[in-house]
Amino acid sequence: MARAAKPDTERVLAFRVGDERFGLPAAIVREVARIPRVTRVPHAPASLIGLGNFRGAVLPIVSFAKLADRTAHDERRVILLDTTSPLALAVDEVTALGEDERVQRIDIGTLTARDFAGGNRKARVAAKSVEADATEAEGVVTLVAFAVAGQDYALPVTAVQEVLRLPAGIALLPHADAVVVGSVAVRDALLPLLSLQALLGLPGEHDHSRARVVVVKMGSHRIGLVVDAMHAILRVSEHDIDPVPAVLARGTAEARVQAICRLDEGRRLVSVLAIEHLVREDLTQRLLQGTEEAMAGQDASEPTEQFLLFRVGEEEFGLPIGAVVEVARPPAKLTKLPKAPAFVQGIMNLRGAVVPVIDQAQRFGAAAATGARRRVIVVRLGALQAGFVVDSVSEVMRIPASALRPAPELGGEETRVFDRVANLEEAGRMVLIVSPQELLDRAERAMLAKLSGKLPATAP
Repeated sequence: MARAAKPDTERVLAFRVGDERFGLPAAIVREVARIPRVTRVPHAPASLIGLGNFRGAVLPIVSFAKLADRTAHDERRVILLDTTSPLALAVDEVTALGEDERVQRIDIGTLTARDFAGGNRKARVAAKSVEADATEAEGVVTLVAFAVAGQDYALPVTAVQEVLRLPAGIALLPHADAVVVGSVAVRDALLPLLSLQALLGLPGEHDHSRARVVVVKMGSHRIGLVVDAMHAILRVSEHDIDPVPAVLARGTAEARVQAICRLDEGRRLVSVLAIEHLVREDLTQRLLQGTEEAMAGQDASEPTEQFLLFRVGEEEFGLPIGAVVEVARPPAKLTKLPKAPAFVQGIMNLRGAVVPVIDQAQRFGAAAATGARRRVIVVRLGALQAGFVVDSVSEVMRIPASALRPAPELGGEETRVFDRVANLEEAGRMVLIVSPQELLDRAERAMLAKLSGKLPATAP
């Protein structure tokens, strides 16, 4: 008589790590796959290789060798597990599925409990709408500043949908107007590209090495304005913005500049553009002809949130735009303060306000940030403001709500700074979203508050 088959719970998936063989209950195995592109997580436990995209699901990729105190060899495969907290287990090789008694049976829950104590983590607070967070204080205007032909220009943040890198695959239009660069596909919709330098009649050649596309909305459509580089996000007082003098506002070109913003006590001037006067109506109609359905479809799509994307080391991170006060160039030298907390590099003067500056690269476990592309992101943390030095600021992006996922359980206290993950499948990117409230812990905030109370109203 044939022996009755054992229940599925007694079957094991056997895998190899080095010269040893182990087994997992087959009932908790969802599938076996290759290791995908990995997004590293700063300060994660040693066993966490990073995050991976598995058919739209963001899962932590955990090294079994490091979990089990073995030496990692050639981890080529991942076993996707349907456990309480789903994860992908990285192993050298998957060998068999059956009733093999020679393998070492493992309890994955016990192994992961040491590094990923999910039960001890605080419950995450649902993220508020970025649009609500970005509400302006009375008398304050937020501008997105950029460079065109060596000059500073800006648009109100309310007019800017997002800021993107200049794509490589641009479809050129034959016999097009001189201001037309071409068109690109952005998230399944056609985006016409125009040269802001040509629109403003400025001489010179485009510098494409740092070029960005400022996406603006005109009526129910979107248009990309190609600029030389993104400079900063500025929050300025209305008192520092003056209308263009009447003697200058005579022609069409002058009408494209609606105001002048005075920075650094008037030593730096930024021209604020009038979006409604940038593009001639006949050109807009020709550009958008035949694309209305695709563009309108995108406008009517699901809700989005707006983030400032930046780099620290080799990884990309995002901050909700509503928490960002300003993006500025770091000063040539920071003012050191005696008895300042160790995590404060110094202070900088931001238009009369004293801002403590923190090197985020060191806090994220990367090499200290250097180079001309470094920026200071000034973030509002309750009643405090602090500047975080990063390697570069890349873009402002609107991310669909469907692409945002809660961050998986990542282990230690320091990883709580990442509360969500943006899974941008079409671009093959994964961005860790930083929770502004977690950038500094309670003790650090208390030290900063105490320090701020002793600082003069302006920097020394």
